[in-house]
Amino acid sequence: MNNNSPVEIDLIKISDDRGNLSFIEGMNHIPFEIKRVYYLYDIHSGSYRGAHAHKNLQQLMMPLSGSFNVLLDDSRSQKKYHLKDPSKGLYIPPGYWRELFDFSSGAVCLVLASDVYKENDYIRDYDEFSKFKKNI
Repeated sequence: MNNNSPVEIDLIKISDDRGNLSFIEGMNHIPFEIKRVYYLYDIHSGSYRGAHAHKNLQQLMMPLSGSFNVLLDDSRSQKKYHLKDPSKGLYIPPGYWRELFDFSSGAVCLVLASDVYKENDYIRDYDEFSKFKKNI
């Protein structure tokens, strides 16, 4: 897996007459050890999340329930992903501006992160993000 580009990842999916089970192992199914897990839920209609980038953090984002859109921007181009299948995740490497929007009713977004929360890793202003990308 190229660690420099976003990529949709098909997760392991085990199905039988009782239902489905999926799992993720750090450094096996994704290119980082998992140091933090968080989730977004009860997001009001019309709301959006994200609107930031990370300098070093890697993430895997997936819908546990419902669906939502993710817009990724590398300062030169943008690509929109529609996440709706809990057996698929979106790998987001460092250096991508992200915006999450169009959450369906009852949507739950799970995020696996390569590090603990560090405020200094966030870029929360798009102009600062553009300058950051020009300097790397």
